[in-house]
Amino acid sequence: MSTVQSAPAQQGLSLQAPFAPGAPYEIDAERAQKLLAIALRRGGDAADLFAEFVVGGSLVLEETIVKSASRGVSVGVGIRVRRGMAAGYAYTEDLAWESLVRCAETAAQIAEGQGREVGPVGLKTHPERYRVAAPSILASGHDKRELLLRADAAARAADARVQRVEASLAESYREILIATSEGVFVRDIQPMMRFGVRAIAESGGKRQSGSSGGGGRFGMEYFAQPQKDAESHAREAVRLALAMLDAREAPAGEMEVVLGPGDSGILLHEAVGHGLEADFNRKGVSNYSGRIGTPVASALCTVVDRADLDHNRGSINVDDEGNVGTSTTLIENGILRGYLHDNFSASHFKLDPTGNGRRESFRATPLPRMTNTLLLAGPHDHDEIIRSVKKGIYAQRFGGGQVDIASGDFVFSLSEAYLIEDGKLTAPVKDVNLIGNGPDALSKVTMLGNNLEVSDGIWTCGKDGQSVPVGVGCPTIKIASMTVGGTAVQKG
Repeated sequence: MSTVQSAPAQQGLSLQAPFAPGAPYEIDAERAQKLLAIALRRGGDAADLFAEFVVGGSLVLEETIVKSASRGVSVGVGIRVRRGMAAGYAYTEDLAWESLVRCAETAAQIAEGQGREVGPVGLKTHPERYRVAAPSILASGHDKRELLLRADAAARAADARVQRVEASLAESYREILIATSEGVFVRDIQPMMRFGVRAIAESGGKRQSGSSGGGGRFGMEYFAQPQKDAESHAREAVRLALAMLDAREAPAGEMEVVLGPGDSGILLHEAVGHGLEADFNRKGVSNYSGRIGTPVASALCTVVDRADLDHNRGSINVDDEGNVGTSTTLIENGILRGYLHDNFSASHFKLDPTGNGRRESFRATPLPRMTNTLLLAGPHDHDEIIRSVKKGIYAQRFGGGQVDIASGDFVFSLSEAYLIEDGKLTAPVKDVNLIGNGPDALSKVTMLGNNLEVSDGIWTCGKDGQSVPVGVGCPTIKIASMTVGGTAVQKG
């Protein structure tokens, strides 16, 4: 196994950096306090400041040629004033003091009345869950190109039926600074990288593609982990493409469904997790509204949202409101225990925030969002679960999907699935959709594996026009009955 060496850290991108633009634009505690005081001159319940510096880049290799390469910088500040359940928000990309003052004054227009004083803000410490030797953004372009070429070569060497290979690397380095009128002043450095390989195989006039990838809050040391080097991802992409070349048409109808460990957690994330975000419940539009303390799933099911997993894609040291990311139990042994909160919803429910206030950038206000959402392990062996199924579908990888938050109804397509016949995995099947309802599916969980896996850094979640990185995870799950949408012609 070969690895790519990272370049030494450069001044200005160290993990101890102040707000990266530096003097004269650095926002220190004194400047932050002054801006918060301006924001609250007209009154208001609270104010906060969010500053962000992001360096991002990507490299895409197609047919051994670098087809695109990008590098960009984004920097700005947003200021929010809260008044009851309303907020005034303004942002600026100009870090000159006069622009920051105008930003604070604009946000303040939500409030009317007596101003309030803002006390000193003090540096808040937090856990370090994704410290890296150097962000991948500092590695040389040559090294990254060689990484993609290795993936290309490994995919082509894996099988002569491989006709086309694409490989990509996307990365970012994000520094955030948050100050609040409650006295919080906190910084965080958030590295991120994602690697992917797509292989297209052709045989007998049939063509199928397969993909593999991963990443998270890592530097280039990600590729030194077992089975996560460029070659391993390339071979996995080829394996999937070849498997799908022989895929049958999928059967249709109600049947038992087994979800494989790891990435199948995306169904949980979409069909259940969004309904547990507190803004939907504050508005009463979630299927879970008003149901805390009642059964909402099989007694086998415990669902948690964990911001505290080291280096995972969805992990955060602090959320985008300055609260420490935590582990929050949402469903415990089938009973609904709580929701995911930002400061707004926590105030409404008279609870502490759970550290789930997240935003795409300084241009947006935070919302309750998931981090790494997991269905915890159960008592059953994976093979035992497969053996228990007479006829059904084994779902290994998920593609796209649609979910109605209010009802929990969903439709998901599968990119890798197999028939289960007489307790054995048999033929791969294609054009498979799973159709159901999130709460209903969780209530029909009859067996739960002891093999919890967490996704390898590929998922991004969209909500209200904002995208944030997330993680998902689950063990093998047996669902007693689910509608399978397939194209095979039924006999009889």
